[in-house]
Amino acid sequence: MRTGLKGKTALVTGASRGIGKAIATALAAEGANVVLSSRKQDALDAVAEEIRAAHPGVGVLAKAAHVGDADQAAACVDAAVAEFGAVDVLVNNAGTNPYFGPMVDIDQARADKTVQVNQFSIVQWTGLVWKRSMSERGGAIINIASVGGLVTEHGIGYYNATKAAVIHLSRQFALELAPKVRVNCIAPGLVKTHLARALWENNEEQISKYMPLGRIGEPEDIAGAAVFLASDAASWMTGQTLVVDGGSSIRPSIA
Repeated sequence: MRTGLKGKTALVTGASRGIGKAIATALAAEGANVVLSSRKQDALDAVAEEIRAAHPGVGVLAKAAHVGDADQAAACVDAAVAEFGAVDVLVNNAGTNPYFGPMVDIDQARADKTVQVNQFSIVQWTGLVWKRSMSERGGAIINIASVGGLVTEHGIGYYNATKAAVIHLSRQFALELAPKVRVNCIAPGLVKTHLARALWENNEEQISKYMPLGRIGEPEDIAGAAVFLASDAASWMTGQTLVVDGGSSIRPSIA
């Protein structure tokens, strides 16, 4: 597949580990410059060094920013444009889930944090790259949601509600930013990440048996989908959600 990503610049939030790190690494492998963002500079620096070592011809910028902080977000986008001249691809990947339990018991502080990071950050970072680069040059935006945004589950209902919002926000932005910018969404199933560790760490074998494809997802499984959506191969695709879940959503409701 010819991706057309060589020489482009991709900004990935939540890039210090897990899905974000895998996506940034995969984009660099296609020749894209990558801007890595997350809260901790030292963790970003380590990922940046890994990518530089594996792909020496690619530009890499590590810029710490809290995804929900407007000033830090703007500083990160400004740094990306100053370093590389543009942002051609934005991957809104950062997420959080500070609460587990019934939605009727969630407190205001954790509800607000979940919305700020998972939902409003999509609006904030999209607006920044549109105004600083994509309104003139065009580009592609990929939002990382979750299959949880399409179903109901115990314990993580409020998290899933914000991910359902991400799916709709992707469709709305696809409408508003067309034809210059394509906006698509990925809905991962259960992936072996730090954020989802409580869901799989002590039950991996049993969960794998449940999956039609026989295993829990790896961050690289999502990275492949992100490269496709960022690439020229998806040039006639916008407002869509790719479900990448090992087939878990196709299981019959009654065994």
